[in-house]
Amino acid sequence: MTDPTPQPSNSSPPSAVPSPGDQLTIRYDNGRGSVETWTLTCDPVGGDHPDPKAACQALIAHDAALQPVPPDRACTEQYGGPDTAAITGTWRGRPVNALLSRTNGCEMSRWDELAGLLPRAGA
Repeated sequence: MTDPTPQPSNSSPPSAVPSPGDQLTIRYDNGRGSVETWTLTCDPVGGDHPDPKAACQALIAHDAALQPVPPDRACTEQYGGPDTAAITGTWRGRPVNALLSRTNGCEMSRWDELAGLLPRAGA
């Protein structure tokens, strides 16, 4: 008879919390001539981001928004403004190289999920 007790896995899932070595650089371009660059750590909360606590909360709740929109996803054709952001570094022990914009409904949703990390569009 086999033992029904779950056995530990040799591979660990991604952490649900930030890792101490994580650091991100956020380059925000409002599309109207203003470009800002911030750094962010979440364990401990810090960096020169304007609101690191809100930024970390947004990442913890919605880090899937750092992943690109799948190419086969249908997105509404609406334009949310010229704002763009590039996020690079390490999050939860994994490399990040995310480009965000507001060029269609899917991209706008990603941006909005990261409210706190990214400024309100048009700011």
